[in-house]
Amino acid sequence: MFKFFPHTDSDLQAMLDQVGVASIDALYADIPEAIRFRQEYNLPESMSEVELRKLFNQIATFNQPLTVFAGAGIYDHYAPSVVQNIIQRSEFLTSYTPYQAEISQGTLHYIFEYQSMMAELTGMDISNASMYDGATATAEAVMMAFGNAKKADTVLLSSTVDPKVRRVVETYAKYHGIRVELIAEQDGVTSKEDMMARLAQGGVAGVVVQAPNYYGIVEDFSGFADVIHEQKALFIINSIAADLAVLKTPAEWGADIAVGDGQSLGIPMSFGGPGIGYMCCTEKLIRKMPGRIVGLTRDNRGQRAFVLTLQAREQHIRRQKATSNICSNQSLMALYVTIYLSVMGRQGLLEAAELSYGGAHYLCDELLATGYFKLKFNQPFFNEFCVTYDGDIDVLLAECADSGFMAGVKLDDHTLMLAVTEQRTKDEIDELVDLIKQIREEQVHE
Repeated sequence: MFKFFPHTDSDLQAMLDQVGVASIDALYADIPEAIRFRQEYNLPESMSEVELRKLFNQIATFNQPLTVFAGAGIYDHYAPSVVQNIIQRSEFLTSYTPYQAEISQGTLHYIFEYQSMMAELTGMDISNASMYDGATATAEAVMMAFGNAKKADTVLLSSTVDPKVRRVVETYAKYHGIRVELIAEQDGVTSKEDMMARLAQGGVAGVVVQAPNYYGIVEDFSGFADVIHEQKALFIINSIAADLAVLKTPAEWGADIAVGDGQSLGIPMSFGGPGIGYMCCTEKLIRKMPGRIVGLTRDNRGQRAFVLTLQAREQHIRRQKATSNICSNQSLMALYVTIYLSVMGRQGLLEAAELSYGGAHYLCDELLATGYFKLKFNQPFFNEFCVTYDGDIDVLLAECADSGFMAGVKLDDHTLMLAVTEQRTKDEIDELVDLIKQIREEQVHE
């Protein structure tokens, strides 16, 4: 009756008797003593709500808020305050999975709108109801390509794809009999010549590229789709969702499948998650697509209604034969993205993207002007870029953090990657550059 009460001694003994073990210690006897916790738990006494709020506020003071100039897949974008309020409405914020359409119209409705918006953002025909994150969405796209091929067992992955995404793809591939081969990079972009040479050898089910790529470079994929399709392979593009407001869409590049993470659509960074994976594709691949799709229909009174459609029974009762074992979706995050896109609109997305672009190029110019940095790649970039630094990057990042700045992501001992979003002001950029100058001057005098 009171499921939140702890078990009594008699409850514990009844369970031990059922499994045929004399004591709790005997139950955990196989756990090595070296990793067992034998101390008292550091838990305070019970508190009133007022006391508890004060305690949490006190704990929060230990956090050091940083002004973020880092990206690498997670970006500090602004979300209008109304988003947080709308997603808490009862018809939306529910843990109920929408199998019974008659009591899930709110959930089904916003998922349908999410699909519509993502299809429009990517230019593709179809969107599913969202996935865990951009990395697993890319891995699922690789499995789609493999499933679509008749004999091919290899997927080509550009070396300019985010290494985190690459590792997830390789893990999925290993246990599904898929070979993953890397396409070489040249000056920070995918080598078209290397890709074409490997495609000519045959046996390729799909090719995966990223736009903008891991280094922030906006690659030119002109002609990629033609040579890939000539070999009966699928063209897969992983994109940062927010950047599609101004960059060429996957559809315009001739992609068969568009995937990526939607965290850039206003979702808070939250120490790296949760994000939301999106997947869109051409209509001919709709039955190969994993997850669920929400469709629009009419009930017996002619009223608009939303239902789950084109979802294989195997995903629930014969999982080993399923297209994919992803049956659910990041529903709360899909709701968040839907409200964000509705509130921002086309113009809002465009303005945020333009501010991000302008800020990144201003920061880049200011860093180069210090004489301590050089642009690593002579390529066009959007809101993220790589520079080489002639000092100790670890020291630089640590001292910037002590002064309240997350000053980028270290790629190697000499390369720093920085990102700018519409959240960053000119004053913040100038303050970061002045801080870096000060740090270098102090190092010289030491």
